[in-house]
Amino acid sequence: MPDKQRSEAGEAVTALILDVFRLNGRLQLAGDRLVSELGLTSARWQILGAIAYADNAESVAWHARTMGVHRQGIQRIVNELEKEGIVEFRPNPHHKRAQLVVMTPKGKDLYDAAIARQIPWVNELSNGLSPEELAAAQRVIGRLRERLEEASARQDESRAQG
Repeated sequence: MPDKQRSEAGEAVTALILDVFRLNGRLQLAGDRLVSELGLTSARWQILGAIAYADNAESVAWHARTMGVHRQGIQRIVNELEKEGIVEFRPNPHHKRAQLVVMTPKGKDLYDAAIARQIPWVNELSNGLSPEELAAAQRVIGRLRERLEEASARQDESRAQG
């Protein structure tokens, strides 16, 4: 057992992290069930959502950064989606090799069908939770995400200098 002890806040954050891990697993399973008949998985749906919510067409690397995951995993799934005609690659005027990813009409229809299934599911899931409670949870999770991103940027900077 380590000599150092967690602070009270450190204990609370540890418990929250464990709950977030469990929640993530449950969300992936629920998402898989929700969209399986459409030929999607939670991972594919998540990538389509990132593409749909982006302000502009973006590269795979950009989507991976915003999703907080490795580019290689996103690239593999995007390549599969492209082979199925769900997304397509377009030239990137800012980078010759990092093409932009956009949904095809087939992809938009598929994403819309997934959202049509998600709406009643999420409405039921949110029953009894107030907008204030949800906003507080989102603020805490957002602050923790920002701190992790800042720590990662500092580590990247350290590696570049060292």
